[in-house]
Amino acid sequence: MVSRLAVLPQYLLPKGALTNFAGVVAGWQGGSRTTGLIRWFVGKYDVNMSEAANPDIASYKTFNEFFTRALRPDARPLAPAEYICPVDGRISQFGDIEDDQIFQAKGHKFSTTALVGGDAQLAAQFRHGSFANLYLSPRDYHRIHMPIDGKLTRMIYVPGELFSVNPTTARGIPGLFARNERVVCVFDTAHGPFVMTLVGATIVGSMATVWHGTVNPPRLPQVTEWKYDDQNIVLKKGEELGRFLLGSTVVMLFQKDVLKFNPAWQPAAPVRLGEEMAQRK
Repeated sequence: MVSRLAVLPQYLLPKGALTNFAGVVAGWQGGSRTTGLIRWFVGKYDVNMSEAANPDIASYKTFNEFFTRALRPDARPLAPAEYICPVDGRISQFGDIEDDQIFQAKGHKFSTTALVGGDAQLAAQFRHGSFANLYLSPRDYHRIHMPIDGKLTRMIYVPGELFSVNPTTARGIPGLFARNERVVCVFDTAHGPFVMTLVGATIVGSMATVWHGTVNPPRLPQVTEWKYDDQNIVLKKGEELGRFLLGSTVVMLFQKDVLKFNPAWQPAAPVRLGEEMAQRK
């Protein structure tokens, strides 16, 4: 599969950038050429800059600064729902966890244990629970927010592949979301624990959280865990949790009999930050 960045206008890029986009171009302060690259990207992917807190393309010093741009405070009002959608994107899949199996696409499932990096005790808390996989395309807003109030207890970095996570790849690669590099965030809530997993993808240069900063790079060779039991890191519904550089996916896990999804939700449908995701059962 040809990377979508293979069609970038090469005259805008420094030498060697196509083979190391995240590390070179994302942080490259190229003046007018950086502005040209951003302007091309906005046109190519129909990015709505009127929603940005700073809509001035020329003011972004780097592509990364543009790509992780904030929205206007009024751009995504929060619905009066107990669980809100945490991102802009599209629904990949959602529904019930069958024992410990999460539906990825026709013919493909993966286990909750594999998703969280092999911690069977953590995964067991979500047997017969609920899940939602949401895909963020290049045109989308790339900050991730909280679907519900939660207190952070753990973060787990899981090394892995960097396959594309677009819908076509999700239909073709078994266990995709449990094979790619990912950051697993575990929260306690008034309705029990939930997991927010940030899944890396092709040329995703970094994933970051608001409490830790950039988690990768460096890309660690082993599963690495941070515990926050002795800290009071509480994020409110709608607050920023983290962000991606370039398109990726979030996978959420909830316990059994905790929520019922918005009946308007359908696989492949677009979703927006702040809309109703679910209500309590």
